[in-house]
Amino acid sequence: MGILWEKSFWIFFFLTVVLGGGAAWLAGRALALAWRPFWRVAFYMLLLAMAVRFFHWGLFLDGPNEGTLLSLHYYLVDAAVLILAAWLGYRTTRARQMATQYRWLYRRTSPFTWTER
Repeated sequence: MGILWEKSFWIFFFLTVVLGGGAAWLAGRALALAWRPFWRVAFYMLLLAMAVRFFHWGLFLDGPNEGTLLSLHYYLVDAAVLILAAWLGYRTTRARQMATQYRWLYRRTSPFTWTER
């Protein structure tokens, strides 16, 4: 057991970072395209972290009595990874939106930020 993963790094990487992070990126992008506030992104990622915890428990743990389904520590780790991935998708989309839809007011300064002209 590691501080970030339960069984192995590769299970954590594939399930939380790749699958969960990909879903989080797309959710953040979708909420930015709909002009929703960021707090909704964080709320939805807390729900998605519950699903990721369930998949960790249901698919990769040895038995139903291991008890890590309701582990607050691993839930917070998964939620932090998912919120970070959703934030990246949200900010890249929002920066592109601001620079393209309001190009007379803003210009893009990095993949995540924009500034006034």
